[in-house]
Amino acid sequence: MSLPPEKASELKQIIHQQLLKMDVHGRIREVLAETIREELAPEHQQLSTEDLIRALRQRGIIDDVMKELKFVAVLGGKAFLEHLQEPEPLPGQICSTFTLCLHFRNQRFRSKPVPCACEPDFQDGFLLEIHKDSLGDGSKMVDATTMLSICDPVHMVLIKTDTFGETTLVASYFLEWRSVLAAESGITNVAVELLGVGTESKVSVGVLNIRLEMYPPLNKTLSSEITSTQFTLERQKTAEKERLFLVYAKQWWREYLQIRPTHNARLVKIFAQDENGVNRPVCSFVRPLRAGRLLDTPRQAARFVSVLGHERAPVIGGGGGKQEQWCTLLAFLGRNKGDCEDHANLLCSLLLGFGLEAFVCVGTKAKGVPHTWVMTCGSDGTITFWESLTGHRYIHRPINPDDPPLAEQPKPLYPYRTIGCIFNHEKFFGNCQPSDAVEVCVFDLHDESKWKPMSGEAIKSVCAPGATSSVPPFPPLCASTVDAAVTSNEMEVQLRILVSEHRKDLGFSTVWDDQLSYLLSQALAAYELERTTGVSAGNEEFQDAVRRAVPDGHTFKGFPIHFVHRNARRVFATCLRSPFCEEIICCRGDQVRLAVRVRVFAYPESACAVWIMFACKYRSVL
Repeated sequence: MSLPPEKASELKQIIHQQLLKMDVHGRIREVLAETIREELAPEHQQLSTEDLIRALRQRGIIDDVMKELKFVAVLGGKAFLEHLQEPEPLPGQICSTFTLCLHFRNQRFRSKPVPCACEPDFQDGFLLEIHKDSLGDGSKMVDATTMLSICDPVHMVLIKTDTFGETTLVASYFLEWRSVLAAESGITNVAVELLGVGTESKVSVGVLNIRLEMYPPLNKTLSSEITSTQFTLERQKTAEKERLFLVYAKQWWREYLQIRPTHNARLVKIFAQDENGVNRPVCSFVRPLRAGRLLDTPRQAARFVSVLGHERAPVIGGGGGKQEQWCTLLAFLGRNKGDCEDHANLLCSLLLGFGLEAFVCVGTKAKGVPHTWVMTCGSDGTITFWESLTGHRYIHRPINPDDPPLAEQPKPLYPYRTIGCIFNHEKFFGNCQPSDAVEVCVFDLHDESKWKPMSGEAIKSVCAPGATSSVPPFPPLCASTVDAAVTSNEMEVQLRILVSEHRKDLGFSTVWDDQLSYLLSQALAAYELERTTGVSAGNEEFQDAVRRAVPDGHTFKGFPIHFVHRNARRVFATCLRSPFCEEIICCRGDQVRLAVRVRVFAYPESACAVWIMFACKYRSVL
């Protein structure tokens, strides 16, 4: 019985995550290292990944297990000049780190964090499988000519994590790995210059030394002329497709402006800049994305996207301007935060994967602030707006401007003001209704007098998977590595210590009520359920439990709060800024008992929804 390719890759991803969680690779490496060290001279006791691979090859293990061709990239870095003055971290000291995220043909890898330095000590090996699923049997070995036709690059994203756990996107690079096909020994070393992102996309941030090696070695290598000719042909083909699409887009825009000159002021976005400053059609940022077994419903997908951090692209200098940067999916997931466009693109992709007709909407919120959100069209004509930053859903009921003044009109609950265009991976529509105000818009996409469409063929020529080498493939989502129960417990212990210390400074003693703390779990679970499904449940039981736990003549106060990070000190500082929470934490009186409960809900990509409730009960003396 053979599995379909997408199921096989999904299963591999689950197995890979489980192996990482149990650190099976580390244990195998230790056992193997002990065996190999016996054969080495005393001065060669430090083992590299290459030593291990060589030993496996000598024992014939690699040839036995590798039915598919693979290659290894072992990395090292230099010339990261921004970190030239970085002091050497002391043992056990927390320091800023670099992490490298890789994606290649549905396989994702993450390097071990290394301290930030001018020459970061990347010493990681990544075993990437190169096989052609479309050839039928993915386990059959493929020759060099077939591999030359696999134009998917290795996407590498460099992330910096500071001492507070904040992540920054440093660089994003597409590695052309096929040069190794022309290497006589099956090994090639390349020095890759990484450029910055956004406004610094022309500035070098450092160099990575990369070693590419084929396992098992190719029986026949290609000549460098053949590989360079293939690369040239691909570049020419991509450039021509992009040129033709640009010509078509200009013509479409001219026709759009001829409908109504005021259309020039509408937010009709055909191209957007990615993190490398490359202009790409907006339709290429969206693609049906299946989450496997990691997400079960569209609403759960909306909740997952909403707990990924929101951060606007940084701007150098003042003026309050907004730096445009639509990130590739790997760059967004690698640092676990992004702007509203990144959230909307991911949510739209997930909703398309769940079989819904979804579009990204480009328009404005209050005060004319540009914004993107997601829209789904139901088979019955129902239009639903999805806010990707909060997970909220709104049903759209248009106001008819021709109705008499006394006719009752629906009051829009959504925060959106205008809409200029909508798009997904196959379609693009410009809003050509007399007004671009969302509340009066009719979303009849088949009516060309209301929505001007772009040619589906033109979009497909540059945005379909594999259409051009400049459209990066979408990586799969990864399961969470966060143990929700352990993390909840650790944060709760830290918060108890912080509360006790704070009260001690105020001259108050602290007595914790473990039973009351436990009861608060019910409320936190209900809050998350409501955020995910929109359905409130379990409130009656919680209220009854609290009434039983609080004796007559006593007062109960509770304060729930929600976060998307797991830093207990930041949580506590935020809570103290709320007068309601501060009143509970600093409660004074007769028979004061305090309670705190933390509940972490883990989502894919190690994103977390963190619910915390502080509570107190005390005897009323008034």
